[in-house]
Amino acid sequence: MTGLRSSSSLVAAALVLSSAALLFFCCFTTGAADAGNGGGGLRLGYYSESCPRAEDIVKEQVAQLYHKHGNTAVSWLRALFHDCMVRSCDASLLLEPTATSVSEKASPRSFGMRNFKYIDVIKAAVERECPSTVSCSDVLALAARDGAAILGGPRVVGMRTGRRDSRESHYDEVERDIPNHNDSVSVVLSRFAALGVDAEGAVALLGAHSVGRVHCFNLVARLYPTVDAGVDQAYGAYLRQRCPTADAREDTRDVAYARNDRATPMVLDNMYYKNLLARRGLLLVDQRLADDPRTAPFVARMAADNAYFHDRFAAALLTMSEYNPLGDDEGEIRRDCRFVNPAA
Repeated sequence: MTGLRSSSSLVAAALVLSSAALLFFCCFTTGAADAGNGGGGLRLGYYSESCPRAEDIVKEQVAQLYHKHGNTAVSWLRALFHDCMVRSCDASLLLEPTATSVSEKASPRSFGMRNFKYIDVIKAAVERECPSTVSCSDVLALAARDGAAILGGPRVVGMRTGRRDSRESHYDEVERDIPNHNDSVSVVLSRFAALGVDAEGAVALLGAHSVGRVHCFNLVARLYPTVDAGVDQAYGAYLRQRCPTADAREDTRDVAYARNDRATPMVLDNMYYKNLLARRGLLLVDQRLADDPRTAPFVARMAADNAYFHDRFAAALLTMSEYNPLGDDEGEIRRDCRFVNPAA
């Protein structure tokens, strides 16, 4: 996900925002996940008859890939965010360029995203069991859910399935819809609100920045020519070691980066919020969350209560994953997540 950052030690009572953390509350469900046919045809157990092992296969593949290539789980969380933010949770992000379209992956906002090939691995395993049955958008949503749990976040339950895959890329909308690392809190909240995620949920989902890393390209404006006054002095010195020059290139293969969280870098926990309160937020948009009165109370509460963070993260992830699903006549079930199905 592209980030948010803000810092302050405001402590206010109850709240609502969405970021990213996962394990602990293993049976959290929201009303949006109730059984039935609402939400554009999404429902619990959608594949219970057509492909009974679909969700088990995804979970097995996520575990195998994580143990081979640890950072895959982080990639899938970010991929789901980027996919849902642009029009619909419809796997349009996964499409390759064609003679008439540009891939969403080619956008500058997609810089640093990777491990798409492993989504293909998961999809192939599902295809072997149930050909042309399980959508790529469902595979992506389930992989993000299971990836969150394997990173030590909540086991998100109640995820409905039945999504359809887009037949087109939406490259022209990516720059408009995906929040940037230096956006204002207002911009970020408005984008999440468009998905039905409130401020509390937005703060929680941004907690996904507790895992993974940030490329220096997105940090150097806070470090040069002088370190941003809002950054902890010792932390600023550390970041300058990680990013030793203001000339950080976006397109290099040997990208310099800094970990989002130095204490628990591969655990989806509330360390992200503790860092914000200590003025050790990596991205400007992150640090701004701790200073803005609309989000600061949530930052403070999530920093103090990991279970609360997991609870809110799980709820917000479910809400985001159900954004604007395509109807049967609007999408398809791609056999290969990289390309639309050939015309019959």
